[in-house]
Amino acid sequence: MELTFQIRIGAIPQAKPAVCGKEGIMKKDDCIFCKLANGDIPTRSIYEDEEFKVILDAAPATRGHALILPKEHADNLYQLPGETAGKAFILAKRLASSMTETLKCQGFNIVQNNGEAAGQTVFHFHIHLIPRYTDDGQGGFWEPRHYTDETLDEIRSQLAK
Repeated sequence: MELTFQIRIGAIPQAKPAVCGKEGIMKKDDCIFCKLANGDIPTRSIYEDEEFKVILDAAPATRGHALILPKEHADNLYQLPGETAGKAFILAKRLASSMTETLKCQGFNIVQNNGEAAGQTVFHFHIHLIPRYTDDGQGGFWEPRHYTDETLDEIRSQLAK
């Protein structure tokens, strides 16, 4: 299914080239998440298939915080093939439902950061699955801002071109 969006985007950051590893998987030799996703470093894996490995985060925000890691390297969402992105988010939905039931959490965050300004610290596309519990001490992720109608109209005009 091909989706078309009418949103103007700026330059997309360019990745360092990945190289073909075992079983033809494109990975970067200096990428820790490539090594985790492809079994070069031991992990606490909770799910794995041909394209993804899901592991418990080594520095979790909450009990059960996990990461969806594609086995193929892409620095961020912009460089990830659309089909892989779709599969990753379908997997996120499926795992969030299962984890919510299993861990008895009261809420759930699915977080995906792109670029340093957005909080990305490891430059291999990944999705955070963060179970949320009443009184887990994590709070919200941002402070809401208020913009004038004029500013909101300007933003809409820029994005809807």
